[in-house]
Amino acid sequence: MRYGTADVLRDVTFRARHGEVVALLGPNGAGKTTTIEILEGFRMRSAGRVRVLGTDPALGTEAWRARIGVVLQSWRDHGKWRVRELLAHLGTYYAPYSTGTIRRPWDTDELMAAVGLTAHAGKKIKTLSGGQRRRLDVAIGIVGRPELLFLDEPTAGFDPEARQEFHELVHRLADDHETTILLTTHDLHEAGRLADRIMILSGGRIIADGSADDLARRIAGEDEVRWTCEGRHFVKSTAESTAFVRELFREYGDGVGELEVRRASLEDTYLALVRGQGETGTAYGAAKAVAQ
Repeated sequence: MRYGTADVLRDVTFRARHGEVVALLGPNGAGKTTTIEILEGFRMRSAGRVRVLGTDPALGTEAWRARIGVVLQSWRDHGKWRVRELLAHLGTYYAPYSTGTIRRPWDTDELMAAVGLTAHAGKKIKTLSGGQRRRLDVAIGIVGRPELLFLDEPTAGFDPEARQEFHELVHRLADDHETTILLTTHDLHEAGRLADRIMILSGGRIIADGSADDLARRIAGEDEVRWTCEGRHFVKSTAESTAFVRELFREYGDGVGELEVRRASLEDTYLALVRGQGETGTAYGAAKAVAQ
């Protein structure tokens, strides 16, 4: 993808499988939203080849669009609509695209229960709290029972309970309905909990692709084991922390105290990868502003 003379995406190559949850991470200005918009068919790529559910998004028909769901960071709507009325109304657009295997739309009452809005069904949208409003965003994105769901910062504004409920919903969509989910988030803990695969975008390229554990082992280095024995403190770095701790107790038994095993986290991995990439959101944003 090029804005003016600046290439903000270069050789971005990946595949996602049915029922897979993929997280796209990267610093501000890395091109995450642009990548998502190209896949959704809302932005035309400058070059390259893209297939989403077997179709070039730039040529996607209404039948193709009925198969995808989108949850934006924010969008404008009619605040006077009531929650249930809006979801039921939007659902009617998907009814003609039901298939023998996928019945569209999602039943309105079941949908509200799934996202935790049953108690707010009769409320006007303008009266909802920020967290309730975000749940409605998610409900709108999945009302058509999408085969592929795009989530852009989906839990922004959620309280801890709402975030936990949303995570459970994502797992149900992927596990029970084989919905493919591509999400962007700045919450690394959330990405680690939700995603089967994590891709890190920096400098206009995907610089890492794998599970959180795989990336940590390959990139962030070894585990760190700390313990005390006979009044002395010890630290050991090892790729086989479980085996090391087992051997430690076999040799010293109850003499081992204050044991701590620190595994490389997704945050460690992420920071190790994006540092030194020379990526700046300012350069990306300036190029995009000029192009527009």
